[in-house]
Amino acid sequence: MVYEGARSITGPLLASLGASAVLVGLVTGVGEAMALLLRLVSGRWADRSGRYWTLTIVGYGITAVCVPALAVTPFLGGAGLALACALILAERTGKAVRSPAKTALLAHAASGVGLGRGFAVHKALDQAGAVAGPLLVAGVAALAGTLWPALAVLVVPGVAALLVLGWIRRRTGNPDTRPATAPTAAPTQGPPGPATRRAGWWNPGDGLPRTFWLFAAAAGAATAGLVTFGVISFHLTREHVVPVAAVPLVYAAAMGAEAVAALATGWLFDRFRGRVLLVLPFLVAAVPPLAFTGSVVAVLVGVLLWGAAMGVQDSTVKALVADLVPPATRASAYGLFAAVQGGAAVLGGVLAGSLYERSLPALVVVVAATQLVALVLLVVTLRHVRRARVATTA
Repeated sequence: MVYEGARSITGPLLASLGASAVLVGLVTGVGEAMALLLRLVSGRWADRSGRYWTLTIVGYGITAVCVPALAVTPFLGGAGLALACALILAERTGKAVRSPAKTALLAHAASGVGLGRGFAVHKALDQAGAVAGPLLVAGVAALAGTLWPALAVLVVPGVAALLVLGWIRRRTGNPDTRPATAPTAAPTQGPPGPATRRAGWWNPGDGLPRTFWLFAAAAGAATAGLVTFGVISFHLTREHVVPVAAVPLVYAAAMGAEAVAALATGWLFDRFRGRVLLVLPFLVAAVPPLAFTGSVVAVLVGVLLWGAAMGVQDSTVKALVADLVPPATRASAYGLFAAVQGGAAVLGGVLAGSLYERSLPALVVVVAATQLVALVLLVVTLRHVRRARVATTA
């Protein structure tokens, strides 16, 4: 509710503070990159220290503080835009701090019910808040006639989230002390022992198979082409496609589509494995020609496809990563995987903002080209996975 509620109006907020489309694309792109790149550090830290719960709680705490603080930015004059940019980036840092540790714990729990199904159910529950947050923001913004009260009210679910998280932590104990299990994927060497990890002698890329890196490249190409909602919402308000107060409603619809896509592709993943991910490049490529038009219907379809692509990326993609690497190195693997996506997010965010200002047809063509690359890399990845499984069963 907290960070998705804020993200639903990031573009309009920055625009009201004097930002250009390029700055919106830069800040949202760099923010997504930080949320991904910094996981390289936090993921390795989680595996080496075993402090999965600590990193999870700290990460959520950063978000709970930074998002409501955005409410003060309209009252700071010229400094408001700079502070808003800094808080948006800080919130994304909180995401980076918690994500690898949280995802490693989730993968451990989901292994008993099926990785695809486990990640899908998690994503669907997550999206309940992702829909409620924008709806709350839309309602408060409509009643107040301005954006800052809608950001201030997010302090309530932020505090509630931390209280619930603390309650769960006390009830579940400390799972970060469990012993590492044997690898189940195709790496040629096992994960390092606890003493080696604590001593810092381990390169986080050790023990990860080539299929992991191929898949990371494919996901990076897909991420580069998936324009941020900040740029989309900037277009919605600048071109007066929908009223500013309706933008969070559009975002909430996208979050609903994200939940449905996560559940559907997660279920299909457990039946058909990575082949279900072949739909991702097509979803991403279809977003710009629809979302950046003046037609409300076309824009809504484009935003729903954007949400569906996000659902696949945030759930089913992670399921395949968990399937490719040893359980004891999952947090580090998620960090490395996110670092690749982060670099692509910076490029994609800046490129989308720049091309939006200059030429929408060029933006459509560039996104289509990146998705062709993603599709080719994904096909190669799946072939390697199939060959590895055949060799294992032979």
